[in-house]
Amino acid sequence: MREIHKQPSFLAGLTFDEGCGNSTFKGNRNITRYEMAQMVAKAMAKNTSGADKALVDKLAAEFAEELNNLGVRVAKLERNADMVKWNGKAEYTFQRTNVEKEDGLRVNDNNLLFRLEPSAEVNNHWHVNARLDAKVNLTDDDARTAGDNKVELKRIWAQGDYKNFQVRLGKMGNKIANDIVFDDPFSGVDVTFGKDLKATLAYGRLKAKTVNFVDDASKDKDIIAGSFDAKAGSYWGVGLNYAGKSKLTARAAYQQFSMGDVRFRTAAGPFYVKGEKIGVWSVGAGYKFDKNVALDATFARGNKDLAENHGQKNAWSYQVAYKGAQPANKGTWGAWAAYRYLGYGAAIHPTWDVVKSGQKGFEIGVKYVPLKNIVAQLQYGNGKLISEDKKFQSIFGRVEILF
Repeated sequence: MREIHKQPSFLAGLTFDEGCGNSTFKGNRNITRYEMAQMVAKAMAKNTSGADKALVDKLAAEFAEELNNLGVRVAKLERNADMVKWNGKAEYTFQRTNVEKEDGLRVNDNNLLFRLEPSAEVNNHWHVNARLDAKVNLTDDDARTAGDNKVELKRIWAQGDYKNFQVRLGKMGNKIANDIVFDDPFSGVDVTFGKDLKATLAYGRLKAKTVNFVDDASKDKDIIAGSFDAKAGSYWGVGLNYAGKSKLTARAAYQQFSMGDVRFRTAAGPFYVKGEKIGVWSVGAGYKFDKNVALDATFARGNKDLAENHGQKNAWSYQVAYKGAQPANKGTWGAWAAYRYLGYGAAIHPTWDVVKSGQKGFEIGVKYVPLKNIVAQLQYGNGKLISEDKKFQSIFGRVEILF
């Protein structure tokens, strides 16, 4: 066989595991056809392209007999290659929020997050995925706030991917209108059908933190500060999403939340408030003018005006974005400007950072990639609380190191 002077890229990282017995490459000895066949089998499992694929095809033809003789052994090599993949990030976040007429209220968040996201292959269609977060509050090391420093399994789910069909079971992120309505994980099941036009059906339960609405009855009680328990609420939703080859994208959804009952502890004893049932409609569309400029708009409306939040059945957001930060490409950047009105009754727990539920106002932001897989982000928000004549300002900064 002709000597190869330059190692093809598809051979990078391959070793003579069995021929040398210690996972090393011994350049001063010839390899057997059996060992070369093993290398070709591993290269075939990498799904090469271009010139590499042409060379792999030639080698496969050359060593066809040895590959056939390996049989199940080849299948095992491919099966064990990259069965578990690990992604993650280290993230530092700082946020300062000032609210007018709140006795000079100023809230600082100063958090460090370490995240691991493993994905394990079960078979050709199924994977098991998870998200593990270790979070540290750097603002206050007081033992009373030690609960902010924790390691938590945030998500774990099994996912089956088929042609034009996907199913997920477990605790996972919401796929339906998760920008404006709620961006928390839920426990349950969802299925998605279609290619360009996709339909998603979801059913499950939400943790109490997400569904923390409280009825007017609590105002008349002498509640002990911070002393209440809330049950998890149920959830179901249906969504449509169009993202074809055109410059236009569109989405529509309906989601229903059954808020969990809340038990308050007072000096006179406990009392209970029954959770609300709320349905939220949402629609949205985006348009990309060219590779740099894109517009997006979304609107949501809840079917109930919650007792404590009159006038907050509606929520909407308009945003224009320029370019976009690409973590794999050093020097890339993106910027955006938006106006958001996020009523409690529709925007239950939206994804945005500086204009939040119960607020309305403007937001500007920028992301920049100073080095590959390092992303720096800065945002500023300015507006008012919807139900009160109080202004707020918020500054948000984040640095992510991805791996």
